[in-house]
Formats: sequence, structure tokens, C-alpha cells
Amino acid sequence: MWKEAFSKYQGINSDEDGKSSSPYDCTNIDGLKTYLDHVHIKNCLLKPYCELKNNYPLVEDRELLPSFELDLYEHKNLPGFSMVALERPINYFQEIFQFDMLHNPRLLDEAGMTEACPLHESIISTNLETFESRLPKRTQKEFLDKFNSTDITEIEHYPELVPYIMEIERAHVMALDNSGKFYLSGIFGSLPCDLDTELKRFGIRIRKFRPGDNLLYEYNRLFVYTFLMELHGFPIVSERRTSSALFARRLFRMGEKFMVRVLGQSDRTITSLFSHPKAKHYPRVEKIALVQIAAENKQAIKTLKDGGFFVDEKKRVVILKVKYRQHKFNPDNVREDRALSVYRQEIIHPITGEIINKLNVIKDASSMTLLLNDIVRGEYAGAIMYKRNELIQDTDTHEKRLKFLFAWLSKHQRRIIGYSHEFYSGVVKVLDSYLLAPDNYEPFNELSELYQEVWSKYSYIQQARKLKTLEDLKKRKYKGSKVSYLEMLKLMTRIMNDLKFEIVNYFDRLVATALNIGDKVLNDSYVRRNYISKADDELTPYGLEIKKYYGRLVVLLDEFRSIRKSRKPADDGIVISGMV
Repeated sequence: MWKEAFSKYQGINSDEDGKSSSPYDCTNIDGLKTYLDHVHIKNCLLKPYCELKNNYPLVEDRELLPSFELDLYEHKNLPGFSMVALERPINYFQEIFQFDMLHNPRLLDEAGMTEACPLHESIISTNLETFESRLPKRTQKEFLDKFNSTDITEIEHYPELVPYIMEIERAHVMALDNSGKFYLSGIFGSLPCDLDTELKRFGIRIRKFRPGDNLLYEYNRLFVYTFLMELHGFPIVSERRTSSALFARRLFRMGEKFMVRVLGQSDRTITSLFSHPKAKHYPRVEKIALVQIAAENKQAIKTLKDGGFFVDEKKRVVILKVKYRQHKFNPDNVREDRALSVYRQEIIHPITGEIINKLNVIKDASSMTLLLNDIVRGEYAGAIMYKRNELIQDTDTHEKRLKFLFAWLSKHQRRIIGYSHEFYSGVVKVLDSYLLAPDNYEPFNELSELYQEVWSKYSYIQQARKLKTLEDLKKRKYKGSKVSYLEMLKLMTRIMNDLKFEIVNYFDRLVATALNIGDKVLNDSYVRRNYISKADDELTPYGLEIKKYYGRLVVLLDEFRSIRKSRKPADDGIVISGMV
């Protein structure tokens, strides 16, 4: 069915007479992105899926949730590419990257030279020779036979060129011609990647590095590297994706209107980074992949089936586009490692290109709890990467289950911390039923180091949930409702007191965050002015209560500082992208 993909796409464009013209507007980045979405989905996702049938490695929904996972396999039989599109004409000498230039014969048409002009033919021939020179020997003759005398720079010929573009290791380039339409303006592009400078500059800016401080650099380097890459939609992976991310970052800082797109053979996902008028700090990130809808998601399956959105109805396969929201680094947030979050999911109709965005495919909390239940029961038969270096492919032993649990908790730690109380209660119930089951004491004793690893991760999540409540209380919010200053202080002292007794599992970053939150509450100008700075006889019973709990909070924070001073920083529960 891939040959019919998007054959009924209508678009929104029409000519001056109101008649339907080309459904794609390839004169700006937004229009080009839609066009290339359809071309790349058709030729780089649907075509391989139809050809490989049951052997196509579908993307699991969790792989599209940040933090992104380290690739499990390299699928060398699948397509991969990188590309750059610039919403302006090429200025070859002034460009900041290297590529082989292709010339647009339309420039001669504007000068009054027809296609019969020898110069016209010469340009076409030169373009073909340039493209052929970068192809493997085995495909050169086939390419020349197919595109003999064809202007390969025309955007209309791009879909036919895609199989050959996939054979070229480096990036291809698109830009606007003098008529304001995109064309293939270059191939074999090398995207510069000054990783060292970018990493150190970013780390200093977010105060994770200090110039000349080797120990701090060593301690935080992986966190900074992970956060920087995730901001641009990737884990720490291949050179192709690293260079694409950092080149997009550079173009964005230069104020270019652009799109950088990459498809990895291992992640099977089309990732786009592009400029947008509302994007202030980083280029926007989108991902497109073939995903299987969970069997438990009955309502979604019915909606998609009725609308004809399935690529393969029997396997419940859809084309899913995920759009992400980026977050500036915030050291005061207990989820400070959150660089990206999902803000929109779109399922694309394979024939009409219609979009449905009301379904929750990859953030379904109920399916996450069911999956966790399968893991602890030993009934889950998927694959996951443990600590970046060990592939766990099932959960049939306690050792594999514990490793799977550690990786799963690392992956979803931010969601468990931030999701609803009902979801968290379900997670706690499942984990306690396994980790505290008397029947498991003996096998866990034999796997004590691994068991403690999982328990440490679980403890971090439990403590971080309480700090998330403290973050809300700092704004005088509790369980979605506004609370008084007195209620805020009562709840805060109670939670701080509970944390003090849980500090046997010490996480320096959480203690530092708790101190930071507490100090901000103590320094609240309204509380200090109206209650703390006044004498007791000037206060109402309500004011005296506030003063009493304020004093308790001061004592608790002093106790936390003493604890922190006596402990050495240990594992702080940082999520390492690619760890799972």
C-alpha cells in the first residue's frame, strides 16, 4: 500500500481562479516540511515496512518518550539520511559547512535561455556527474540510466531521488531558488559539530561546570552532555545525529529559517529540528515513526479503525508524529534533568494525510502500570538496555527482572515523580508487592547488590515525590487547591520531618533542593513582614501559629544542613539518557 500513500492528500492551496493546484507549498519551511513528511514517510518508513513485512522493527511507544533510549540494534537494511533546508538562496562561499553544489537550470530560463540551450544541458549534465560521483559504484549506472537528461534539482523529482540519496553517507541540502521555490541545491554535506566548545559553554551557563574545575567537570559532564543532546531530541548516540543536533543549534542562534532532518538506521525515527517564530531558546523538535497501538487502548483502536488510520490494522500500526516542548535548565526543580516533554501527538492518515491529535498513544498512565505489572511477574518479553552496556531481552529470572526494573524506573522516573497521586499509588502497589514479598527474600539476598540498586532508585523517586509537593507548597498549592500560609507551613514541616527520617537513603541533590525550597519560604517578604518581624503581643492566634511553624521549619532546615555536612555526595538519582 505504500505506493498509494498520501495519494488523496488535498492540501490547502489553490490558484488565482480558485482551482486546486499542487497540494504542497514548497516556498517556505512549513510547506516544505509537510511535503517532505509525506515523501519520507512513504519512502523511508512505509516502503521498508511493506517490503520487510513481519520483520520490520516497529518503534515501541516508550522510545518516543524522553529521556530517549540508547539504540539497541543497527538495522543496516533500513534507510538513513540527514538533510539541511535553508529558507533562502545558497551563498556558497559564505556558507558555514561544506557540500557539493548542484546548480539550478531555472536560472537560465529566467535569462531567456530555453532547454535547448547547450548551457542548459551542460548544467544538467554537471549535476548528474556530481551526484553520480558520490554514489557507490554498484548504483551509478542505474542512476544515470534513470535520470539521463533529467533536472535532478527540481523538487518534483525528489521522491524518485530518495533511494539514491539514501546511498550517500552525508547530508543533502535544499534552498530557495530565485523564484522562491525550494530545490535540491547540494549533496555530500558535512555538518560541523564543535561538541567540546558547545558542551563546556552550556555546562558553564547552567552552573554545572566552572572554568578550570576538573573534578566538577568530571562529575557533571555526562549529565550536561545528556541534557544538551536531549534538548535537541536525541540520546548520546551516532555522529550523524550529534552533528545534526549541534548544527541545528548553531543555525538557530544565527537566526536562520531552517530545518535539519535526520533518520537513523537504528532508531527508525524521522527527527526534525527547525526554526519557528515562537521558539525563543532552542529549535523545535518533532519525531515521526511507525508505532503499534497497545492492545489495551480499546477506545483509540476503535477510533483509528473507524477513520482508516491504520497502516496495518491487524498489527495496529500507525504513523505517529510527536511534538516536544523544551525546558530551560532549572536547578531548583526536583526534575531538573527534564529537557523535553511531549506536548502533542498526531496520528497521520496514510492515504489522505489527515491528522488526528486527540488520542493519547505514548503517555497512557494505565498502560505504563500494566507494563510494570508484567515486568515484576516475569511476563514481559521486550528488550531494554541496562546501564548502557547490557541488553536485557526478557524477565524470566529475578536478576533480569531487577535489571529491567532499574532501567524502567530510570526511564520513567520523571513521569512517576510528576504524574497524579492515583498513578503513583498504582506504581507503589506493584513495586511493593514484588520488592517486599516474603517469598522473594531468599533470591534477593543472593542478588543483594542489584536489589539495593533498584531500592535506591525507588527511594529516590519516593523522596522526590515529596519534594514535588514542597515545590507546590512554596506557591501555596496543595493537591490542586490554594492553601493559607499557615496550612503551607504545617504541611511543609510535616513533610520535611518525614524526609529527615528517610535520609538513611541519602541523595545530596534532593537535600540541596529541599534546603533551597525551605530557604525561599523562610525569606518570603510577606510572611516576614506581617508575622515574623512583629512581637507576639501584636499577633492574632493565627499569626502566632504561623510564627510557631516558621520556627519549626528553621530548626528542620538546620538539621538538614547538619546531615548534609556530615554526608559525602552519593548517587543522586540523575537520569542518564540512554541508560535504558
